[in-house]
Amino acid sequence: MIKSKSYEDFPLWIPFIAIFVSLIGYSIGAIILSGFGIIFSILYLIYCLGAELLVILRSCKDCWYYGRICGLGKGKIAPLFVKKGDTEKFADRDISMIHMIPDFMVVIIPLLGGVILLILDFSIVILFLMIILAVLFFGGTAFIRGTFACKYCKQKYIGCPAYTIFNKKKQK
Repeated sequence: MIKSKSYEDFPLWIPFIAIFVSLIGYSIGAIILSGFGIIFSILYLIYCLGAELLVILRSCKDCWYYGRICGLGKGKIAPLFVKKGDTEKFADRDISMIHMIPDFMVVIIPLLGGVILLILDFSIVILFLMIILAVLFFGGTAFIRGTFACKYCKQKYIGCPAYTIFNKKKQK
């Protein structure tokens, strides 16, 4: 395998963009769900925070970027929530798409809510927000990971189950 350049610490603009895209997506999701009442927006934002914490607790503790500036912005945050683990365990984890369901639900919940709102009372604003949300999460996140984060990540050389799942075509 030819190794491309990897970062010891990512330039700050990369995690900034990753975090910004996530926050915009969470905000749009909350706005969509506010059509059911503010409590749904609050519960959704709590779920988003929980999903982020789950990633930190399950993954960041064993990542090479623990305590460093990683491409997704969680490496520096991880020590606030979890003790450093073993980098080799990160590579040994067996994950599948099922393990990523909590992450996908962050976009699925507001999209399903948006569909219900559109059926009950069509709104071009809700439709527009749903399109932006889908583009951000499916296009924007893939672009950020593929072009900036994963491309220059040291952990993928040590072993990264997510990189393996999302880059099967590239590895063959």
